[in-house]
Amino acid sequence: MEIAERRDEEMRESGNMENIKSDSFSDERYSRDLKAGLHPLRYKFAIWYTRRTPGVRSQTSYEDNIKKIVDFSTVEGFWACYCHLARSSLLPSPTDLHFFKDGIRPLWEDSANCNGGKWIIRFSKVVSARFWEDLLLALVGDQLDDADNICGAVLSVRFNEDIISVWNRNASDHQAVMGLRDSIKRHLKLPHSYVMEYKPHDASLRDNSSYRNTWMRG
Repeated sequence: MEIAERRDEEMRESGNMENIKSDSFSDERYSRDLKAGLHPLRYKFAIWYTRRTPGVRSQTSYEDNIKKIVDFSTVEGFWACYCHLARSSLLPSPTDLHFFKDGIRPLWEDSANCNGGKWIIRFSKVVSARFWEDLLLALVGDQLDDADNICGAVLSVRFNEDIISVWNRNASDHQAVMGLRDSIKRHLKLPHSYVMEYKPHDASLRDNSSYRNTWMRG
């Protein structure tokens, strides 16, 4: 209790009341899950689904098409949700499945995303489901480096390929961006033949495209 009270006092002195509220809710959730005999995750996550009309994208229609389908905060909750999700091979094209920290909308303009960007990896449909599962387990298990900088991940099912992207908060922090790339490669055991591409969200806003005209390859 003394540690928590001292942390809150320091935050009050710095004027960071929003962080106090967020941490308090997180502590309450963690304690509640433990008392229920569950295994709480460090972050609460939400899964969103998007099914768009091919070739059509406007900001209004895109936001209208994003549907939050479930959220969870425990290991048990994750598996209960994941076991009911359709495999990527069964999803129609174009479809997007968004896996984000709760409170962050899977939109470029969201306050947590607007200064960030995403690492992009293209997969054949034969292997995409395995890599997607490995990425979700890394996110849920808090295995990727600099986890606080990660907003979420997206599986984009397209006609000829599936695209996985990992979104981060700060596109201008080159060291953090490259560190995230290395962490993704390591945890997915990504073969050397796969090329990762990075694109800031402000660039996506300018050209109204998620995956074209990427800025960096590595």
